[in-house]
Amino acid sequence: MTDKPVPPRPGRGAQAARMAEILRVDHAGELAAVQIYRGQRAVMGAARGKAALADHFGDLEAQEAEHLARFDKLLTERRVRPTALTPVWRLAGFALGAGTALMGEKAAHACTEAVETVIEGHYAEQIAELAARDPDLAAELSRFRDEELAHRDAAVEEGAREAPGYGLLSAVISAGCRAAIKISEKI
Repeated sequence: MTDKPVPPRPGRGAQAARMAEILRVDHAGELAAVQIYRGQRAVMGAARGKAALADHFGDLEAQEAEHLARFDKLLTERRVRPTALTPVWRLAGFALGAGTALMGEKAAHACTEAVETVIEGHYAEQIAELAARDPDLAAELSRFRDEELAHRDAAVEEGAREAPGYGLLSAVISAGCRAAIKISEKI
């Protein structure tokens, strides 16, 4: 994370291009988060004795859907196209959520922890970058970041780090998230 504000890129249209990247990637991330929780909710909802956990994932999905709705609006207002990979992220997010839920409750929580940890760092960098140029958006991102941190902390409390193969699972999911961020900014 950067402690100092990131200076704007030089050149004509560079700030608008950077804002488009920020909004595009954040929209993609929230869309994927909705799908991850939807996949986890679907698996746990079908499992005997896991209704409360399915409801928990449903609550997280609803909160991510609020974030997604805000980014939908921002994309429209600022005339920014979403990532061309939206269908891929929708499918990949659901598959990640369902796959980790099929591995068990702890693995589902490990998924949440890994994803939300990467997203928190990503939002923190954007907040530092936008603090002076777009303080209102930086404030919204701060609220979203705090909510993501609450998801991560709840996952840890529920035993995320007790998942079988936690270290590998967390590393793979984190690397995938970081790659998706870089790709979604541009495509």
